[in-house]
Amino acid sequence: MKQQTLTMQDAQNTAKMLSEALPYLQRYEDAVVVVKFGGNAMGDDGAMAEFARDIVLMKQVGLHPVVVHGGGPMINEMLSKLGIKSEFVKGKRVTDKATVEVVEMILSGLVNKRIVQAIMDAGGRAVGISGKDDDLMVCEADDPELGYVGRPVEMNVQVLRDLYSAGIIPVVAPVATGMQDNETFNVNGDTAAGAIAGALRADRLLLLTDVPGVKDEKGEVMTALSPDDIRRMTAEGVISGGMIPKTETALKAIEEGVRAVTILDGRIPNAALLELFTDHGAGSQIRSTEPRVKPRVKR
Repeated sequence: MKQQTLTMQDAQNTAKMLSEALPYLQRYEDAVVVVKFGGNAMGDDGAMAEFARDIVLMKQVGLHPVVVHGGGPMINEMLSKLGIKSEFVKGKRVTDKATVEVVEMILSGLVNKRIVQAIMDAGGRAVGISGKDDDLMVCEADDPELGYVGRPVEMNVQVLRDLYSAGIIPVVAPVATGMQDNETFNVNGDTAAGAIAGALRADRLLLLTDVPGVKDEKGEVMTALSPDDIRRMTAEGVISGGMIPKTETALKAIEEGVRAVTILDGRIPNAALLELFTDHGAGSQIRSTEPRVKPRVKR
């Protein structure tokens, strides 16, 4: 006989939480949720397994999660091993031909397949692709100083719809093709996630980071913001540094039809589930001031 590991109080608390989640489960039924996974959690086996379980649970209860990942620390480690020196301009990696080959190898190979395997181990179905597959993401050079760092100019997301409609969780590496033959671009993970969310007109975009969210001038996390709030705080210098590209990604995604974007701390256990299925939330949500009606189109 299997030994009981939960007390009756624990079991009742679990049942109560499941019951309270019902309105959120109904709200997000058949919703497309793009999740950008990155930061230190990617290098921790326990955090990776927990993230994978959360993604599988989303799929199990009727959402369509699309995972987009980064992999900066792993890229840095491999470049160091190969003796390839990294240079940064405006906080972004300068990507020459030698570097972009390593980027593609690490992102499309090592990192992507680790996430796919973790989702499979958690009982889900996943397929790993990159922005090159089926011309999902076509880029131009974002800045000549940065080399092969791409800015998405054309999105072809039908392959993602085909996968999630078949019950498969897409896991996307932010490596893209270019307008010319045999071009490969490294794309910032947040930028790629925002472009994919916008092209899918996703219900939600979750940007998992290593910070609690967007902070005000007092250093306190703001749980709800409008695009106007973001623009004002950026102009005033309250939003600065690495938070600027994240909030810029959020604004662009909302302009393209994403209903809401949340910047949240991926180090918090079950952060994505807290954000989607509880009143508490787990970060800073940016939502258009204009109410949006949940799209009812056939995907």
